[in-house]
Amino acid sequence: MQFYHKIMVPVDLAHLASLDKALQTAAGLAAGYRIPVCYVSVAPGPLSAGRADEFREALDSFALDQAERHGFEATARAVIPEDDRLDVREALMRALEESGADLVVMASHIPDVDDRMFASNAAYVASSAPITVMVVR
Repeated sequence: MQFYHKIMVPVDLAHLASLDKALQTAAGLAAGYRIPVCYVSVAPGPLSAGRADEFREALDSFALDQAERHGFEATARAVIPEDDRLDVREALMRALEESGADLVVMASHIPDVDDRMFASNAAYVASSAPITVMVVR
């Protein structure tokens, strides 16, 4: 019996080293249970058409590399803001709904003083998503 059918993994391509544990966790689940993965990345702001294409291509390449390296099916979903007002948390929730994922595996960070005032993206997704969210610290 398979409990999950698709995993969404939010990634920031500029900070992959800090995501390693979450990426390995998602890869282990995906390969072990034969679950496809959708990697989602939110661009840091509005991008020109050429830069948006580069962003999408880099994410597609990352997803393909992960799939080939670990032996599972993967897709990529790039979110390109149209203006500076895009809220990353809302973008992740929208991508989650559009992806059809029923499990999110995402990295977090060690909480600090700022987290008392502003919750992390992982905390927001975990408390707002209607599906299982695994936060990897």
